[in-house]
Amino acid sequence: MPATPNISYIDTRGANTEGVPFTSAVINGLAPGGGLYVPTEIPQLNTNQLCAMVNMTYAERAAAIYKIFGVDLECGTVDKLMKEAYGPQWDTTEICPITTVGEGTHVLELWHGPTCAFKDLALQSLPRFFSASARQLRRARKIDHDFLILVATSGDTGKAALEGFCDVRGVSIAVMYPHGGVSDIQYKQMATQKGGNVKVWAVQGNFDDCQTAAKKVFSDKEFAAKLQGEYGIALSSANSINWGRLLPQIVYYVSAYSEMVATGKVEAGDPIDVCVPTGNFGNILAAWYARAMGTPIQRLLCASNENRVLTDFINTGTYDISDRKFVLTPSPSMDILVSSNLERQLFELSGRNAEAVRGWMADLAANRKFRVDEETFAKVREVFVSDSVSSEECLETIKEIHDACGYLVDPHTAVAMKVAERLRGENPVLVASTAHWAKFGENVWRALHGLKPGEPLPAEIAALTGCELNALIAEEANSWFTPEQMAVFAEHEAILAAEAEAEAAAAEQAAKAEEEDRRNGGIYGGGKGKKPAAERFMFSKLGVRPGHLMDTSVRPTYVPKPLAELDTLPIRFTEVITPEVPTVEACVCDFLKSL
Repeated sequence: MPATPNISYIDTRGANTEGVPFTSAVINGLAPGGGLYVPTEIPQLNTNQLCAMVNMTYAERAAAIYKIFGVDLECGTVDKLMKEAYGPQWDTTEICPITTVGEGTHVLELWHGPTCAFKDLALQSLPRFFSASARQLRRARKIDHDFLILVATSGDTGKAALEGFCDVRGVSIAVMYPHGGVSDIQYKQMATQKGGNVKVWAVQGNFDDCQTAAKKVFSDKEFAAKLQGEYGIALSSANSINWGRLLPQIVYYVSAYSEMVATGKVEAGDPIDVCVPTGNFGNILAAWYARAMGTPIQRLLCASNENRVLTDFINTGTYDISDRKFVLTPSPSMDILVSSNLERQLFELSGRNAEAVRGWMADLAANRKFRVDEETFAKVREVFVSDSVSSEECLETIKEIHDACGYLVDPHTAVAMKVAERLRGENPVLVASTAHWAKFGENVWRALHGLKPGEPLPAEIAALTGCELNALIAEEANSWFTPEQMAVFAEHEAILAAEAEAEAAAAEQAAKAEEEDRRNGGIYGGGKGKKPAAERFMFSKLGVRPGHLMDTSVRPTYVPKPLAELDTLPIRFTEVITPEVPTVEACVCDFLKSL
């Protein structure tokens, strides 16, 4: 797969028409003038190239896609960074496996990384490429400062960014999350974060207050000059406004199609639809870019919760938050009214009309609403369909899916599953599962026991810690399977352990083969043509209960180790601040003084 070295990065508002290299786009985060970076062209993949990825590891697929987006780092560096990003910190070598839960319905599990959310796919990659980009720019004497990553999070980005940038040389990171607006597990993940270069603040308000504060700090030129002059620091972002966050997400949609071909879930070249639970629009935008590159994705199904601003926009062409109530739902990472990445999508669908984008964003800032022209709206409707799910329907869906096939999903995935059920056509549907259910144990327990959203938990359940509650949920959920099936799964785990040991022993030999292949001008394949022994064993011995869905690859649930151990970690961060810009800027300075 040849690289595309001529790609550079321009911005959505037309302030940077000549383009900057990938390394500068990643370091800058936000473009001058407030726009977002996009590639000067979208590289193309044909069906043969997609099918060729079947025999690559996930890290090799990621490296290949980065190279065709004109990443201006040495090819060997890209390969090395991807091996590090998608290595032993993941709980499966598949990185993001696909589970079939019904005929034509496939779940892309994006939560097998160290923080158990889809943000890991990007935030195990971004810090490594950020550091490599900074080193290259320093060597070229284009920069001479360190960086502070300032992050606004609705829950999952914060922990994933903290984990990714923890103790990275030349970078510090500060995270803001809405006070009381994240789950107990999400709070503990952030509040217990280790590292000498990290800081976490709870913010009085919702996610939009956090995100607006961060954007205003980024656009404060006087504050930027103060940081440079007094601390030798420049601000950058790990939110999905940074192209370095979005590109890894494109990878997993391209990779998922290749994997579906490899496992017979779709014939090569045949279309699929993709359904994504959507808040800030970055995840579904990545699917659009994968589609624009040539991945056979026909429709994008945008799933909203009760904060249905995106559903209304896709259905009407008007984005209006002027009189819209912000609703706290069981799917907090989607509790967003200002969807930052929609700006990139409008730039692409308007024929890259930066003037129109500037106007729409100005209208949104001044009037809290805008309406796109009819031609752009028609382009939206060619690809996107959308629906929203109430909080009550969300919890009901969790129970319906588990009752049907023993599969347990988190509230965000439940929203997408319900929308996929309503809007699907004849194509197979790939549903993006964005978080492990154990990050939202209270609402999962409510769902499985028929409680309404917000209904108080029984006293004995409310007294449990989040970790204790998750252990109880896993035990109850796995009662769906028979003892014989559970015995098969236990044997399967033993085979997996043996395979992992064998893979470790073969690592040195594989590295030598890869290096030789690279010298010969190829891309090492890694030998994925045959299913691992554990997977072959599973499908030869494991059935499902009579009367339940037969087209399934569902396995028992579990609580990932990073979540199960949270109760044993000390709480480090308890500070609550207001979202006013002077307050945030003062807190940033206090943090930098403490380093």
